[in-house]
Amino acid sequence: MLYSHCFMGKRILVAVINDLSTDQRVHKICTSFLNMGHVPVLVGRKLSSSQPLSRPYATERMRLLFTKGALFYAFFNLRLFFKFLFKKCDVIYANDLDTLLACFMVSRIRRKPLIYDSHECFTEVPEIQGRFSRKVWLRIERWIFPRLKHVITVNQSIANFYKEKYGKEIHVMRNVPMSGQQIVKKSREELNLPLDKKIIILQGSGINVDRGAEELVEAMVHLDEVLCLIIGGGDVIDQLKSRTKSLKLDKQVLFMPRMSYDQMMSYTACSDVGLTLDKDTNLNYRFSLPNKIFDYIKAGIPVFSSDLPELRRVIDAYGIGSLFESHEPEKLAESLKMLLNDNEKLEICRQNTVKAAKELSWETESTVLIDIMNGIE
Repeated sequence: MLYSHCFMGKRILVAVINDLSTDQRVHKICTSFLNMGHVPVLVGRKLSSSQPLSRPYATERMRLLFTKGALFYAFFNLRLFFKFLFKKCDVIYANDLDTLLACFMVSRIRRKPLIYDSHECFTEVPEIQGRFSRKVWLRIERWIFPRLKHVITVNQSIANFYKEKYGKEIHVMRNVPMSGQQIVKKSREELNLPLDKKIIILQGSGINVDRGAEELVEAMVHLDEVLCLIIGGGDVIDQLKSRTKSLKLDKQVLFMPRMSYDQMMSYTACSDVGLTLDKDTNLNYRFSLPNKIFDYIKAGIPVFSSDLPELRRVIDAYGIGSLFESHEPEKLAESLKMLLNDNEKLEICRQNTVKAAKELSWETESTVLIDIMNGIE
C-alpha cells in the first residue's frame, strides 16, 4: 500500500540495538516509511548467530567487540554516533533508550529532526533494578526526554507514565500486525504436532524472569492432556528446560528456538490458546502490551492472560479470551483447564478474533507515523 499523498521522500536513519532479524515493530516502521516514499536505512548489530536478511529497504549490522554489559552499550552508542554523524540523512529514528544517546547527539550536531520510539518503560525493567546501570539510564533519559519533540510509545499506559513524568504529549502506536501479512497455514501433521491434545503456546523473544514462564512449567504437572509450546528466547529458557527435565515433562513442554515470524505463526495458528503471563512486579511489566497478544489475534486463537491494564483493555474490548488472577501453579492450571474445557467460549473467542484482527491493523495504527512525518519540514 503506497501513501501517494506524501511529499518528496526523506532519507531516514533508523537505529535499534538488536540484530534486526526478529524485530517486527522496526520492520513495520521501515516498511511504512518505504510506502510513504521515504528511504529508510535500518542499523543494528551483528551477532555470530545472526541470520541473513532480505528486506525491501537498506539494512546495516555492526559487529561489536562486546556483547553485553556496560561496555557493550557504551561501544554500541559510540559506533552508532560516528556512523550517523557522517551518513547522509534527513531524519533520525531512535528505538528505545539504549539507542537514544547517540541519536540525540547526532541530531543536535547535524540539526536533524529526531523521532523517539519507546517500546517500554526502559528504566523500570527488573534486570537493572537496584543496579548502578539504572542510575545511568535514568540520567540519560532525564536529560534528553524533555528536549524531544516527537515521541511515540506502544500503549496508553506508558504514554500516561511519561506524560506525568516529563510533561510531554506522547503519541501511541501499538505494535499490531500488518493486515496484508498472511499466515502460512500448516497442519498439525506437517508440524509434527499431536492431533489428540489441546495445545497452548507461549512465544516471544523476551521470555525473562517474572514473566510467568516459570509458573507455567510448574503448572504443566496438573495438565496431563495438554501440550505446551514455548517458542523464542530469553534469560530463563535454560532454567525452564532444566525444570522441565527434573519434573519429567519433556513430552508435555516443547522448546523451540527463535525462528522466522512466518514459521512461528504457523505453530501459533495450530494452537488452541495463546498465553501472555507477565507478572505485576514492576512498572514495565504492569504496563506491558506484548506483541504476542496481537499475533494470537491474527492467528485466530483465544488469549489466556494475566490481569494487567493494557491486556484487559484489549481482551475485554473484543471478547477474545480470559484473564487469570493467580500465578500460583496449581491455580494457574485450574484457570487454564476452565478455558480449555469450555468449547463454547473458545469458539466465541475465535470468532471475535476475526473482528479484532480487522480493526487492530498496522495500516490504521501507523497513521500516527504518517502525521508526524507530514509535520516535519
